[in-house]
Amino acid sequence: MLPVLFFFFYFQVAAFSLTKLGLSPQGAVLFFSLCLVGGIINIPISRQPIIVEEGPIFGLPFFFYYPPRVREQVIAVNLGGAILPGLFSLYLLGRAPLLSTLMATVVVAAVAKGLARPVPGVGIILPAFIPPLVAAVAALLLSRGNPAPVAYISGVWGTLLGADILNWSRFREMGALVLSIGGAGVFDGIFLVGIVAALLT
Repeated sequence: MLPVLFFFFYFQVAAFSLTKLGLSPQGAVLFFSLCLVGGIINIPISRQPIIVEEGPIFGLPFFFYYPPRVREQVIAVNLGGAILPGLFSLYLLGRAPLLSTLMATVVVAAVAKGLARPVPGVGIILPAFIPPLVAAVAALLLSRGNPAPVAYISGVWGTLLGADILNWSRFREMGALVLSIGGAGVFDGIFLVGIVAALLT
């Protein structure tokens, strides 16, 4: 029963955090549930060929050449880890001071870029709890009067920019057949960032 109890506790904390951002309790539960389910949905936006395995080449007097194996790499956007949090961030932007939000987003993006690690065959891996902590601290320092929306927006967009978007050029070398923006190793960070950041502020 411990995993079940932990899940329900986490669910209640998440809903409470989202209500601090202006959602009703029912809306918070709905949004949280949609993000959770949307984490398994990836929407393809780009396809590119990648070399999976180089063919061996033997020199003279016997010359053999085997062509490399080429597969298609699909780059997708995760529904629960990128699209839904991104849209909710745009909604919150009208409630947050623009300059403070931009500055906090730059800080989180720089930290996420420094911590993100590309793993061949997997994608981008990012420690889950550091971006929300950075977003919360930046929001408290830059927007003491209204830190919660600043923390959520900077956490979501900063993590997406720093971990995924700024590493776009490295996607091909990772060799994974499917790479998801806001998914894989980054989903935990983005999914938790708004919840933890809003709770801390």
